[in-house]
Amino acid sequence: MSRPRIVIVGAGFAGYRAARVLSRLTRHKADITLLNPTDYFLYLPLLPQVAAGILEPRRVTVSLTGTLPDVRLVLGEADAVDLDGHTVRYTGPEADGGTLPFDRLILAAGSVNKLLPIPGVAEHAHGFRGLAEALYLRDHVTRQMELAASADDPASCAERCTFVVVGAGYTGTEVAAQGKLFTDSQVRRRPLRAGMRPRWLLLDIAERVLPELDETLSRTADRVLRQRGVEVRMGTSVKEATHRGVLLTDGEFVDTRTLVWCVGVRPDPLAESLELPLEKGRLLVDPYLQVPGRPGLFAAGDAAAVPDLEKPGAYTPMTAQHAWRQGKAVAHNVAASLGLGERRAYRHRDLGFVVDLGGVKAAANPLGIPLSGVAAGAVTRGYHLAAMPGNRVRVAADWLLDAVLPRQAVQLGLVRSWSVPLDTASPELARVPGGPEKARAGNPGSAGGSPAGEGAEPADAIRDADAGKHAEPPGPLKEPDLIQDADAAKHAEPPGPLKEPDLIQDADAAKHAEPPGPVKEPDPAQAPERAPGAASSDAPAVHKHRPRDPSTLAPPEPGSPASSEGDS
Repeated sequence: MSRPRIVIVGAGFAGYRAARVLSRLTRHKADITLLNPTDYFLYLPLLPQVAAGILEPRRVTVSLTGTLPDVRLVLGEADAVDLDGHTVRYTGPEADGGTLPFDRLILAAGSVNKLLPIPGVAEHAHGFRGLAEALYLRDHVTRQMELAASADDPASCAERCTFVVVGAGYTGTEVAAQGKLFTDSQVRRRPLRAGMRPRWLLLDIAERVLPELDETLSRTADRVLRQRGVEVRMGTSVKEATHRGVLLTDGEFVDTRTLVWCVGVRPDPLAESLELPLEKGRLLVDPYLQVPGRPGLFAAGDAAAVPDLEKPGAYTPMTAQHAWRQGKAVAHNVAASLGLGERRAYRHRDLGFVVDLGGVKAAANPLGIPLSGVAAGAVTRGYHLAAMPGNRVRVAADWLLDAVLPRQAVQLGLVRSWSVPLDTASPELARVPGGPEKARAGNPGSAGGSPAGEGAEPADAIRDADAGKHAEPPGPLKEPDLIQDADAAKHAEPPGPLKEPDLIQDADAAKHAEPPGPVKEPDPAQAPERAPGAASSDAPAVHKHRPRDPSTLAPPEPGSPASSEGDS
């Protein structure tokens, strides 16, 4: 008799924990497959520290194969689910596809950036949901500060060192708090023009910072931000975004090259594609995290609307502490459906919240006890070390080094502006040249609910004055990007036919590229003289992926890993 097949879609907080617990419960009595675009679990609460240069990127990632030895990892993105045929169709990282058969399916696909119908936001704002976005933001902030320090024009200097963060929830508050410390440290080593300082604005239509938390934590965070020099503007948001700045709802126009979008998240469009009952884009499930009428289908995390048994009639919010706990509950219920153990209804109890504000400052209320300052900072970092599934020693070592050594501020240039657009169904992945974006259904922030133009790449979030030098892969022309690299013209790919990318290339790959078409031995006697400007047969080819098939805010609490918005 063959073993039952369990497929888990997504390795965020819910999917990762479900895989780990199921591996222990089944003990080789079932085949467990985990489908995820990356080979790591991302610990989102520490992502702002990556953008601020405190932690190295790999510190906040946990290897899936290294920590889930009895789980088969398949790299790819789920495109469609055939509930009657019991298969999941996916696209791999090199545009190759496949199908995964299942007897039990756990949908934990997570969430994506939530856009609002505000002119220019989709084109000129930059999200903060994945590692690539954090790396790009760190490079961009460093670049803008260096260009501001060398600028002769006072107006150019001012707009380069002005940074606007929209969304005063958990993520936006931490990004603004950590970002201000990061830019201040750069100014101490390389001062700006006389009388100029880095300017950070935190905007939200809510009445206070961290509106989802109690007022004590909100007041603590607000006080720390204002003392640090962050302009906290509640009741204010963005009315329009342009390539030179943002128009606020109070009528002020702020000249800036940086707009960071931390407004919130929405469920992954995969849930909507199943054509099952939804609650604001989330699959309706029972207290056992099972979809009614579908015995083999379960959902957890941001993809699931789970009844809140502590608040009858309500659903649990899209936070990572819920996703982490739901991952454990759904694992037990899937195992119970296979005759291993008993079902468990999902219940939760809040143990408190922590918000890291940078340096030794934080806001926390473990077990309902409000803390601030150094005590809150110690509790916050202790909680994160306890909650992380791995890399605890490395994270602690980076914190120690940051406390005793000056922070490094260099541009690595690993992520280009056009590779991390705001309107994407895969914020955890950087876009590759020529690879069309996976379609997103129903996003109010994009025209028609999908990227502009089939295969076209939308303009990116944040840019500098050298945007014109940034050549993107051949495609429709559009408005220049907000964040751009001054040396991008050196990296532009030549025009030409697009092909599937090679796996491995070295610095001299262009010299070894084969010319398109069959190669023949040339006849020196018959070789025609090349006309001026004619393409050489030695010219390298540009590659791209084959098209794929289209398809608020709560901080962590002690006792369970959490992120600002969502589980993956």
